[in-house]
Amino acid sequence: MDNRPEHPSTREAPSRTSSAPPDRTIPSSADLLDGYRSVRQRSRYLTRGLVPEDQVVQSMEDVSPTKWHLAHTTWFFETFVLVPHKAEYSLHDERYPYLFNSYYVQAGERHCRAQRGYLSRPTVEEVWAYRKAVDDAMEAFLMEERPTEARALVELGLHHEQQHQELLLTDLKHVFSVNPLRPAYLELADRSDEPARPAMTIEPRWVSFPEGVYEVGWSGGGFAYDNEAPRHRRFLEPFALAHRLVTNGDYLAFMDDDGYRRPELWMSEGWARREEEGWTEPFYWERRDGSWWMFTLQGMRPVDLDEPVCHVNWFEADAFARWAGARLPREEEWEIAAAGAPIEGNFVESGRFHPVPALPAGDEGSGRPTLDQLYGDVWEWTASPYTPYPGFRPAPGAVGEYNGKFMVNQFVLRGGSCATAQSHLRPTYRNFFHPDASWQFSGIRLAKDL
Repeated sequence: MDNRPEHPSTREAPSRTSSAPPDRTIPSSADLLDGYRSVRQRSRYLTRGLVPEDQVVQSMEDVSPTKWHLAHTTWFFETFVLVPHKAEYSLHDERYPYLFNSYYVQAGERHCRAQRGYLSRPTVEEVWAYRKAVDDAMEAFLMEERPTEARALVELGLHHEQQHQELLLTDLKHVFSVNPLRPAYLELADRSDEPARPAMTIEPRWVSFPEGVYEVGWSGGGFAYDNEAPRHRRFLEPFALAHRLVTNGDYLAFMDDDGYRRPELWMSEGWARREEEGWTEPFYWERRDGSWWMFTLQGMRPVDLDEPVCHVNWFEADAFARWAGARLPREEEWEIAAAGAPIEGNFVESGRFHPVPALPAGDEGSGRPTLDQLYGDVWEWTASPYTPYPGFRPAPGAVGEYNGKFMVNQFVLRGGSCATAQSHLRPTYRNFFHPDASWQFSGIRLAKDL
């Protein structure tokens, strides 16, 4: 018996208001067309070595099948751009909005998130046909200069797809990790020829920042999500950040010092989850013949002590920081430290899809070490709960559900990872996850009060 709700009307369009902050420059339709082609091609590139069987697995509720990511990002353009802004546009398939809406309640009914792996149909081939049909319509749409509100939604859709490209890789890693064969994504998709940076043990040093009133948040110019605004002031006491990320070697010392068996280091909820789920090491680590190994998108490999520790949740990061006699940075401290720093690092474009060891930090004539690996490699957990900035107002309509309704029970991460597109990042970018989330490329930078 089919108990699904009726499909929403094909002309029940969401609000036309973008979720981006106001008062900024929106790219022209021609520039957006170039960006659209590039971003959509990147999705195809990331799936080039996969077979259909790889793309239909949902290994846990937080993971979505590759096929679903490809269809959902297409649904986004169809629903928010083509339906309300392109005259006489007809849905590619009237069943797809129900299947590929994620959490936009105002955009219509949705298929259960935990059951996305049940969708053997439409097939992968049919999803690519869906993408082509929407791509053809979007290309024709962007051949003419469009109103600001439409262009803003296209730009939002491009950044939305970049987010799902990162999730696609993150989810595939989990899918492959639970397969007893432990397939390697990079062997399927051809490894990057770019050499990895040389490994070396670098002692951590501290970079200090004075007390004062600082401005943080998005302040105009290029693209930003609504949760990055408005710009506002924060008073900070003097603080310091570690010049490098916490490494696997650092974290192994925490483990060897019974870090997972000392309740005084853990938040109460984290300790309860640790006992309930049996946490004893970072996600994807396992013991083999007396040595630690980890699963990566290149397959199983020994743990490199000089690489940044990755796939730790907030509870683990917080416990490690307390063990180290430090704390996690507040998000405004991270943003102040990143102000003016180039957005450089190990991103998805490198083709490694794995963190790499740090290089020795420079001085830049300041008499102190610079901060290394601010961007890329691993998302950095902060001590800041994900809450609205003073004066934040979500946009009306369905696109206003993009960020605002998740501002509870989550923590902010900063800086991007080895699975993030370089063009997707900026100092004000706020990622957010629940404190028990480990499958993301998340790591640790320490902070302390002065």
